[in-house]
Amino acid sequence: MAACRRVQLLLLLMSASFCICTIQAFKTQNNGIGNGLGNQQNAPGLNGAAVPVKDVPVAAASQPRRTAGWKLAEEEACREDLTRLCPKNTWTNNLAVLECFQERKEDTEIAADCNHLLWNYKLNLTTDSKFESVAMEVCKSTIPEIKECNEEERGRGFLVSCLVDHRGNITENHCQQYVTKMTSIIFSDYRLICGFMDKCREDINTLHCGSISTGEKDIHSQGEVIACLEKALVREAEQQDLAHPIRDECKKSIMRVAELSSDDFHLDRYLYFSCREDRERFCENTQAGEGKVYKCLFNHKFEEGMSEKCRDALTTRQKLIAQDYKVSYSLAKACKADLRKYRCNLDTNLPRAREARLSYLLLCLESAVHRGRTVSGDCQGEMLDYRRMLMEDFSLSPEIVLHCRGEIEAHCSGLHRKGRTLHCLMKVARGDKGTVDGLCQSALQTLIQSADPGADYRIDRALNEACESVIQTACKHIRNGDPMILSCLMEHLYTEKMVEECEHRLLELQYFISRDWKLDPILYKKCQGDAARLCHTHDWNETSEMMPPGAVFSCLYRHAYRTEEQGRRLSRDCKVEVQRILHQRALDVKLDPELQKRCMTDLGKWCSEKTDTGQELECLQDHLEDLVSECRDVVGNLTELESEDIQIEALLIRACEPVIQSHCHDVADNQIDTGDLMECLVQNKHQKEMNDKCTVGVTHFQLIQMKDFRFSYKFKMACKEDVLKLCPNIKKKVDVVICLSSTVRNDTLQDVKEQRVSLKCRKQLRVEELEMSEDIRLEPDLYDSCKTDISRLCSNVAFGNAQMIECLKESKKQLSQRCHQKVFKLQEVEMMDPELDYQLMRVCKQMIKRFCTEADAKNMLQCLKQNKNSELMDPKCKQMITKRQITQNTDYRLNPVLRKACKADIPKFCQGILNKASDDSELEGQVISCLKLKYADQRLSSDCEDQIRVILQESALDYRLDPQLQMHCTEEINRLCAEEASAQEQTGQVEECLKVNLLKIKHETCKKEVLNMLKESKADIFVDPVLHTACALDLKHHCAAITPGRGRQMSCLMEALQDKRVRLQPECKKRLQDRIDMWSYAAKVAPAEGFSDLAMQVMTSPSKNYILLMITVGVCMLFLVGLLCGRITKRVTQELKDSWSSCSWSSSDYQKVPLKPELL
Repeated sequence: MAACRRVQLLLLLMSASFCICTIQAFKTQNNGIGNGLGNQQNAPGLNGAAVPVKDVPVAAASQPRRTAGWKLAEEEACREDLTRLCPKNTWTNNLAVLECFQERKEDTEIAADCNHLLWNYKLNLTTDSKFESVAMEVCKSTIPEIKECNEEERGRGFLVSCLVDHRGNITENHCQQYVTKMTSIIFSDYRLICGFMDKCREDINTLHCGSISTGEKDIHSQGEVIACLEKALVREAEQQDLAHPIRDECKKSIMRVAELSSDDFHLDRYLYFSCREDRERFCENTQAGEGKVYKCLFNHKFEEGMSEKCRDALTTRQKLIAQDYKVSYSLAKACKADLRKYRCNLDTNLPRAREARLSYLLLCLESAVHRGRTVSGDCQGEMLDYRRMLMEDFSLSPEIVLHCRGEIEAHCSGLHRKGRTLHCLMKVARGDKGTVDGLCQSALQTLIQSADPGADYRIDRALNEACESVIQTACKHIRNGDPMILSCLMEHLYTEKMVEECEHRLLELQYFISRDWKLDPILYKKCQGDAARLCHTHDWNETSEMMPPGAVFSCLYRHAYRTEEQGRRLSRDCKVEVQRILHQRALDVKLDPELQKRCMTDLGKWCSEKTDTGQELECLQDHLEDLVSECRDVVGNLTELESEDIQIEALLIRACEPVIQSHCHDVADNQIDTGDLMECLVQNKHQKEMNDKCTVGVTHFQLIQMKDFRFSYKFKMACKEDVLKLCPNIKKKVDVVICLSSTVRNDTLQDVKEQRVSLKCRKQLRVEELEMSEDIRLEPDLYDSCKTDISRLCSNVAFGNAQMIECLKESKKQLSQRCHQKVFKLQEVEMMDPELDYQLMRVCKQMIKRFCTEADAKNMLQCLKQNKNSELMDPKCKQMITKRQITQNTDYRLNPVLRKACKADIPKFCQGILNKASDDSELEGQVISCLKLKYADQRLSSDCEDQIRVILQESALDYRLDPQLQMHCTEEINRLCAEEASAQEQTGQVEECLKVNLLKIKHETCKKEVLNMLKESKADIFVDPVLHTACALDLKHHCAAITPGRGRQMSCLMEALQDKRVRLQPECKKRLQDRIDMWSYAAKVAPAEGFSDLAMQVMTSPSKNYILLMITVGVCMLFLVGLLCGRITKRVTQELKDSWSSCSWSSSDYQKVPLKPELL
């Protein structure tokens, strides 16, 4: 029983016997030794001590004891089979005959007696006393080098057992051949392995793996018994409670057999017979030994020509390797030193312990590689092969087979080869084809970590094949196998270079890589120090409940965007990698684990139909107020990050590439983006390089920014202190902007010494206000109030470029009351600050540069109005200026200059109109018309008079600038002056037409307005452009010294007309005479309403001199009458005084006169 205390001893005994034959075959110079053990050995069956009688067939047991030189070929039991199967040159060598029978074709049968004869021969070989002495002779130089073998007790079979155990350390060629050949004998029958039969007898019978009784089963098919046990061992790992549990001692024996057969595939008899033809087909030139044939067959496992039986045997072998890496000879040998160096195999007494699993070995060594430690090239090569093997066949991972069975059957049946099932499961895990169980998800994540395809995309065969064309075109500049290949593929996701199959495989893999920051080798390399310092992480293959892998990246990006004042930040290299990952995750919401986890419900509720690229995140941002709190926080934080670094929005940046290259390349090249790039895109949103996708993306981001001022990074950084101080508890950006701008306006109007809003905030506030003016949707209050009007009146108008706002302005009279009020308030603000008038600033951009470079922003419209009639003025800008003038003249409140100049005059003269007015609707020019009349009466203050004069001059050239005239005379203009009204440029033709056709005007209100025009023209010739143009030369010659205004120049011309010595220009004379006739008619129709009207009528009357003479005569007559009456009155008064003085009484006289009763 000493030889059965451990498995090694069994194999040793078998090895030793076969060794003797080996020496005979390989060393002709040592024939004496070979014959002693091979041909001079006792015939099989005669050693009763070795072979029990009950196990030996009668034919063999009855044979007499053979003499030296006995040969298998001479035995009657095997002669027929030998002649049929083995060439003659092998008959003289027992070892050659034995090898011939063992390697026969699978479908070739041999006689039962011959089978048993071979069995007994092999058994006798392993128990021969000379076996150890041969080993000592052949391996005499090797034994002293192996300390464990040199110390073994001689004569008990332990020496050969030790040599088999340490065969990987044998360098001597003859000794290696001896041990190798001996093992080939051992592995031809599991019963020759000492103790295997005793340890696994019960499991064999329970599992029906075959009988252990000689004669019931073909001795040379006993490899099937081991294969059956191996499959049962694998099945137990895959099914756990559903499978028969194999006893631990049998498990150890099975794994030991697999380990000892890892060198040469001949030793795995079941696999050898299953794959003989496949070996010849795929691995004909691969030499046996060192596991080379295994590896070759593994590489061709999924080839079309591979037989199913061989593929099944290879899969079983691979599953055993997954449970114990030592079953792979090449892997165990190549990584032996590294495993010891990095303490990856601490418990060597438990072959199936955690340290023996392939996944543990890979994780341990990968951790060393990721930490920058040195792992030998051979070991890394072996690791790469087995990582690829795990990714190719999901069934090699028992956890996946156990926990993902339902998902495989439901979604992934028939996709077993080349990693397709694994990618199918990944797709299901992403939610593209259903849902997965939590245990299945965990098993998939563990497999991805073990295989680590992020370090080398070639490990994932499905991805490699799908993306080969993309890699060759888009990523050809990157070294093959470099981790940056995956980043390159992500950069080209959703581009023209990407193919659909590659896109799917890439996203499926990235879904799992994104859930463990360590699976991105570049990120781990650059950030492992920062992660340990800031996030308290552990080694690469260790996890912590306090900081799970998915939470580490969240920790990193929270520190990535901190300022120096906020504390500890990431290193520059780590921040670059964090930004790279954020850019990739923005491509698909499922690549952000935290977002998907917390927003799963909201994604289903609000965004179930938003399945296109990038739509899910946009949808969540659109419904930000409706999201549950934890989802809202995640989306808000991500949006806040995007505002600082818009390049995180990879799809947007890709769409905006043309405009970035043309207009924003300076800020785009900055390593650190602080919101400058988005600001540049907004400012250039309407450039010709801007495409629809970019415009939509930029506008969407602007709309999202309105939900929270934190989403505008530059605004947040510039104004956060001001917001906390002046606008606490306000969150929405539009409300914050209104709050701060109101504060700035109030401080400006009150001329405070120190503004409450800081200078840097005021500058950024101006930027935000300008951006908001571009799109009505950026003014939520206005947009909500006018939604109905927009759909009714402006349905064909596109948003952006302030077109929708302009449409509402032009349709102002048709707007609902609520919308009308909002539009009026907006116009009031724009007129006070023309820079906020987006359309005006856009259309007149070049004219502003030409004429108003030095003008203050608030006086921009005033400057443009002054240069409106310049020959250099752009027609489109001129038309826009006219629109704004029309708007201003509808209400004095929309003309801040007039409002300021006439602050005292308006309530003084027009209070009745103000009493009827509302705060948010136009007065339709009533106040301005009131001021015009007072201007004609010369009763306005000088500042107000100057402003009204300008308005009169402007409206005299364009009737549209007089809202009262346009309102009351629209029908008359269409009837009498249609041709003049249709002129492209108005120069007073319509007004002149109305004056000429005054007698034809039917509507009294219109006639009154025309009469008012005539009255106003008397006050100043500049108000009558036709007359002024006709008399320009005469004014220069005859009235140059006369100051304009108050009718002085008009009086000068009238005097010149009456003076026969002065010769006026014919056109001027004609126009003046026409005006005199009009004024005469006006005087009849509309009598003077005051002294000023009367004086003006007299001065402009043709009988002015006569009237003045009569007035003078009348005044003189009044004077004479007054003088005469004065003298008479004076004389009467004197006489009365004299009479009273002569009749004076004393007081006593008064007392004597009695008073009449009626006087009392």
